[in-house]
Amino acid sequence: MRNAPTILHLDMDAFYASVEQASKPSLRGKAVVVGGLGPRGVVATASYEARVFGVHSAMPMAQARRLAPNAAYLVPRFGLYRSISEQVMALLHELSPLVEPLSLDEAFVDLEAGEVAWDAGSARSVGERLRADIRGATGLSGSVGLAASKMLAKIGSEQAKPDGLVLIEPGTERAMLGPMPVRTLPGVGPATGDHLRRAGIATVDEIAEAGEDEVVRLLGRAHGQALYAMALARDERPVVAEREAKSVSVEDTYDVDIHDRLRVGMEVRRLADRCVRRLRAAGLSGRTIVIKVRRYDFSTLTRSETLRGPTDDPAVVREAAARLLDSVDTTGGVRLLGVGVSGLADYTQEDLFAQAAGEAAEILAEEETAEPVAEQEAVSERRWPAGHDVRHAGYGHGWVQGSGLGRVTVRFETPWAVEPGRVRTFRVDDPELEPVDPLPLVQG
Repeated sequence: MRNAPTILHLDMDAFYASVEQASKPSLRGKAVVVGGLGPRGVVATASYEARVFGVHSAMPMAQARRLAPNAAYLVPRFGLYRSISEQVMALLHELSPLVEPLSLDEAFVDLEAGEVAWDAGSARSVGERLRADIRGATGLSGSVGLAASKMLAKIGSEQAKPDGLVLIEPGTERAMLGPMPVRTLPGVGPATGDHLRRAGIATVDEIAEAGEDEVVRLLGRAHGQALYAMALARDERPVVAEREAKSVSVEDTYDVDIHDRLRVGMEVRRLADRCVRRLRAAGLSGRTIVIKVRRYDFSTLTRSETLRGPTDDPAVVREAAARLLDSVDTTGGVRLLGVGVSGLADYTQEDLFAQAAGEAAEILAEEETAEPVAEQEAVSERRWPAGHDVRHAGYGHGWVQGSGLGRVTVRFETPWAVEPGRVRTFRVDDPELEPVDPLPLVQG
């Protein structure tokens, strides 16, 4: 472990919810919950105002609504989140070539590799400047942890939340970690935590006091040794530069189980096309086609087929996915379907294998698929997802507050407005109302 706190961990604060608050003046300071709004939806992120009521990520949306009935419930806008994440990651790359993203809103940075920090003072200055730069570029806040290891830097950013910075001086780690609960350590989830608690181990100090042999006896060699080392504040893991994607996949969860086998097949075809569009957008192709099926009883099955070479041909992916689906029993109903491509490469090998119907049939299949997909996307847009952006010919830019019974309610405001905007209700088929892309959070 190094002698200076030059590993930085950035964690954006309640990222999705904070983006929504920043883009919607009427929601600032209010409880906001982002996630799937259907009967089986789950919470992706809750604002700090919503967390006061006990709402948290991965909670069923129905439970969140019971806890915070007056919160704003919004459908995610992943395109906007990705674009803001790219801005944040670009700022991190200005600090160091060693940036290890963990998600859209979280990353490690090796400041030493970037030669921007060498001791506690310089590391703190870099961290504070980063937080200011992020706020200036995006209007959002992020919490920063600085330490001599990845584990401790991440613990530091958790302590710093929201909108703070915590620097852990080398040499103070054991004293800081000791009284913390075992769940503080990476890899200790609810099951491991319960197992340790039944053995009389509730704090990090008690892991250290138990000794490595006892921890190994309780948890097995690999997990036990790693956990014991972390309890002693030992973590030699390096910051690893951004890895290439290993797979590209898409999936949908359905509000009502699908029983019709024909409908299941159509959904798999649609998902295959979405997956290929995402694959092509990334300039990639892949050799292994994978489908995922979660059935009515929550059992999840995956099937895969590896081709002779990489492809980004939608017809090839569709047909491989259909063959894989043939081996899955969907009699009782399906609640989730997914299609993915792995074994990625940055080139394609055309005509990997001939299908029985021939090339002409493949082209026809593409043409037949294109229109239904476009129609489905149009229907989805006309459903006016809560929180998504719209524009009215007379009122300008706004966002959907809600819809139902043939009506859609819109609040007209921009991210740069000082006061909340006005609210109007329209017919869902109003020709003057259309979906549009989000506006930037910071006016250029």
